[in-house]
Amino acid sequence: MSFLADCPCRPSIRSRTVWIQERCEELREHEEKAILVGLETNRPGDDIERSMEELELLAETAGAEVGARVTQKRDAPDPDNYIGKGKTEELSALVQMHDADMVIFNDELSPSQIRNLDQVIDAKVIDRTNLILDIFARRALSREGKLQVELAQMHYLLPRLIGLGNQLSRLGGGIGTRGPGETQLEVDRRVIRKRITDLKKEIKSLRKHRALHRQRRKRNRQNIVSLVGYTNAGKSTLLNALTGADLYTEDKLFATLDPTVRRGRLSGGKEVLFTDTVGFIEKLPEQLITAFQATLEELVAADILLHVVDLSHPEYLKQIEIVRSHLAVIDPDYYKHELLVFNKIDLVDDISEKSFLEREFPSASFISALTGEGLEELKENIADYLSNQRRNLKLYLPYSEGKLYSELQDHGDVQSVVTRPDHLEIIVDVDPALAKKLEPFTGS
Repeated sequence: MSFLADCPCRPSIRSRTVWIQERCEELREHEEKAILVGLETNRPGDDIERSMEELELLAETAGAEVGARVTQKRDAPDPDNYIGKGKTEELSALVQMHDADMVIFNDELSPSQIRNLDQVIDAKVIDRTNLILDIFARRALSREGKLQVELAQMHYLLPRLIGLGNQLSRLGGGIGTRGPGETQLEVDRRVIRKRITDLKKEIKSLRKHRALHRQRRKRNRQNIVSLVGYTNAGKSTLLNALTGADLYTEDKLFATLDPTVRRGRLSGGKEVLFTDTVGFIEKLPEQLITAFQATLEELVAADILLHVVDLSHPEYLKQIEIVRSHLAVIDPDYYKHELLVFNKIDLVDDISEKSFLEREFPSASFISALTGEGLEELKENIADYLSNQRRNLKLYLPYSEGKLYSELQDHGDVQSVVTRPDHLEIIVDVDPALAKKLEPFTGS
């Protein structure tokens, strides 16, 4: 019987996709028991214990009960079944022993690896990417977030339909045939491709909408401070503390997915916009980076990136590296406006650790978003940074430079304009990039 066998005979693309999602949600309602599988290699920087602990947190966030962990030492993943034939057979026996519903692998598996593992293991085979996508699907609340997550899921699913055949069978049916000369698999591929096209169109429209909002903020001369960081670093708690908002917070991975914008005031009363974004994580699926481009573009437009770090986490330095690697993909110049914020200092008693960090990161702030410690100093640092980023210029702009004058109005803070016979005499505050462009008109 096909997984889609009881779906209406000729459903619309949209209703068919919704039906698939609802069916999968029904099947996930009960807590499933999982066995975690990781690969220990000799690659520099690899820490299998830390990585498996994070995988367990991800599994628990998704609602699974972890029954056991399995690791295998190899120089590289086995191209056929990731952990090797012998270890796969041992894993199959372990699944039966623990009566496990699923096996979760700590890397993204290829379609052929999923298919080969599924033929030996009598349980669902899930990889790290699929697990994170599942969490994102549960956490997304806004229409934009749901669209972006669905697009990532569709991109992940399309090349894996063959490998997922037996899994779908265990969930309620296998891939079968539908109609003369057209297999169910081909129908499903066509459905998914059509859905991907529709999703891209909707997200493109949302990107245009976001771009208009950014332009409006620029015209209103509003500074934007974006909070970034590893998942569960305390970004939403910090946003609440800085703005008086009441955003949902929870001590779980990816508690917040949907971008949020709130107004807040710095020292001296200056008003800025604070934005909270999705948290990063090691091995963040490429599908999510691509799908969430509309949201992540907000980071590029920000005047400051507050890189929030959980100082109480034993691997906080590694997490800084991971976040920075993701930021570099989104915006190669991110470091020019990154401010490190070490959060949760109320959970750290080691004074020498803070002294070390103050030497290594002299411009960083040390705070507790929960208790409020260090928040006023952080606001002062943000205000000082914004002040130093602007340059005050006196310009002598010819009337022929009408386009440049429009740019000044959109992106600068024009303080005065005096009309002269052959030019405009303008006093304006602008950012460094625009200041360099205006140098020929400063009269210097």
